[in-house]
Amino acid sequence: MNVTHELATVGGGCFWCTEAVFQQVKGVVKVTSGYSGGTVPGKPTYREICSGLTGHAEVVQIEFNPNIISYKDIITIFMTTHDPTTLNRQGADVGTQYRSVIFYHNDNQKKVAEQVLNELNVYFESPIVTELSELDVFYDAEVEHQDFYKNNPDYGYCNFVITPKLAKLRQLHADKLI
Repeated sequence: MNVTHELATVGGGCFWCTEAVFQQVKGVVKVTSGYSGGTVPGKPTYREICSGLTGHAEVVQIEFNPNIISYKDIITIFMTTHDPTTLNRQGADVGTQYRSVIFYHNDNQKKVAEQVLNELNVYFESPIVTELSELDVFYDAEVEHQDFYKNNPDYGYCNFVITPKLAKLRQLHADKLI
């Protein structure tokens, strides 16, 4: 990682969706789908994550250039491209592995995330339930889950779930996109 780059780690339901969103954002260098937030030791598998028994969430780790996009903008985009008001659920995806979560990497990220959560809370009909936790460990997901939307644009889930999210992204954040 270049010394000028920073990391953000967030989970907004299925990592395929969140990955596709951030791959469109200016200043984002790399997006890696993975798992975090659980208690089971060792690297989990997708099958184990789907069981809901590991405590891990599907997340993405975003490497970004803070000279082009700020952490605050990353968190704002994240919060406005998924539903942060549903506990352990995004659409048809249900379970703690699909929770809305921000894993901060340092105290400054925690402070910025708290600020964004407070600022955006008034725009939602229901209270924001996004978990805010310190990052402990991040595990890369299996290779078939990386660049999923790019590699599978005609897959049904991509057409019905991810493509509308990308349309919302373009509507809300056009000035931040590639």
